[in-house]
Amino acid sequence: MSNDIEHAKRALRAELRERRQLLSDAQREAAASAIADRLDELIEALGARSISCFLSATTEPGTREFVAGAVKRGIRVLLPVTRADGLLDWAVADESAEVREGLFGLPEPTGEVLGPIAVDDVDLMIIPAAAVDETGMRLGWGRGYFDKTIGSMEKCPPVYAVIYDSEVLESLPREVHDQPVTGVVTPTRTLTLSPSRR
Repeated sequence: MSNDIEHAKRALRAELRERRQLLSDAQREAAASAIADRLDELIEALGARSISCFLSATTEPGTREFVAGAVKRGIRVLLPVTRADGLLDWAVADESAEVREGLFGLPEPTGEVLGPIAVDDVDLMIIPAAAVDETGMRLGWGRGYFDKTIGSMEKCPPVYAVIYDSEVLESLPREVHDQPVTGVVTPTRTLTLSPSRR
């Protein structure tokens, strides 16, 4: 059973990755700008002063414009730093916007690294995803970093995944360790899917 689920997830991830690669630079830029607006509205609605986010890779829905704007407005933004043991460290975003290549070739901040529990005090988590279904179940990229982080938090804040509109699906294959999200932010909307996820 578990092998069937893992196979279904792998096939879906490959399809979603391929779809993302087909987007033009202009489509990506327009999506990033719209996502920044949606995320700003979400921060405002939640009154968040400290958040975690991620630095988007080329094919991911863009978050860098949003992170830069949030830092300028005095929001404390923690960015993930991958570790070989499967946990995430965190670094505080600053205006330098310098990045380095992380463990999996993904962009990561260069600032002072804080431990995994640094994220425990944020008011909102903004995380990557391959897709999210209508119940709030999230499909990540298969490394489990965010599932582990969310699953280990004593008091988890609202968690929103940033995806493209076409990546909100009816249902997703799921395993025991998969963690749901509160909602999603896409270029056109913010959806709350699992309000009990706190």
